[in-house]
Amino acid sequence: MDRLPPFSSLLAFDAVARLGTLTRAAAELNVSQPAVSRRLIQLEADLGCSVVDRTTRPLALTPEGQELFDVLRSGLARLEAVVSRLRQTSSQDTVSISCGSGFAAYWLIPRLPDLELAVPEASIQIISQTHTDDTISADVQIRFGDGSWPGLDVAAVLGEEVFPVASPAYLERSGKAYSVEDLQSERLLGLRGDTGAWYNWETWFDAVGVPARAKLRTLDFDSYALMINAALAGQGICLCWAGLLDLFLQNGALQRLTDRSASSRRGYFVTFRQDEPEGSTVRRVSEWLASADRSKPLAGNSNLKT
Repeated sequence: MDRLPPFSSLLAFDAVARLGTLTRAAAELNVSQPAVSRRLIQLEADLGCSVVDRTTRPLALTPEGQELFDVLRSGLARLEAVVSRLRQTSSQDTVSISCGSGFAAYWLIPRLPDLELAVPEASIQIISQTHTDDTISADVQIRFGDGSWPGLDVAAVLGEEVFPVASPAYLERSGKAYSVEDLQSERLLGLRGDTGAWYNWETWFDAVGVPARAKLRTLDFDSYALMINAALAGQGICLCWAGLLDLFLQNGALQRLTDRSASSRRGYFVTFRQDEPEGSTVRRVSEWLASADRSKPLAGNSNLKT
């Protein structure tokens, strides 16, 4: 087995990759900036390749660095979750919730005050995960799919109803109302590495009965949060999952462009171990999450073409 780089170097690289600067990484690790720089240099010497592009501000990862970061962050997230679970021996009311970063930012965090009021004995810990990884260990996991996860208790949180939205700034530049057909000529924001597990622009157009053109003008991102930030900044039109971006729709930061929408039997589901005792804090948190947004039930029929 190949020897792994020193853990201190890997932690320094992880902090720099997440925070974008040596200064912020040093502050998080409680070491000096030169110490972080030395650990990065040691890591690159060990690997025989550069992992950080130092010509950009904030610092960017090289392709090799991105590959290492993806694996390292996944492993550290699992380690953090296990450590948290072990620490619960002294605090049995700590409840860890794992979910995608977009769901955490736009659905869960705005509802945390209500959750804390409903289950005051729960100390909530949120574990963010990528949209392609639902294997992180946590007391409660919010997953996107069809609700079929054998061996787990499953309850629906949000159904899948999807429609296009854009910011007022984008709409003011175009100065027109959009039909579904018009959207195909606009800049469309999407997610890179789409697995077909949720609607993308091609399947959305197909689902509403307007087959997509062979070539759409898209700008892709590797996270839903980045895509939404681009939409808020007026960079294009994105797909919105009903119930996920309600705050932006209510305050006018994003506007729905058409009454047409696509829905399926998929959605967001809360899952937890079947052996969780009745009345436990974990079960009470799960039940609250499942009942927090009953205004968006799961669709009864699927019109997603497969």
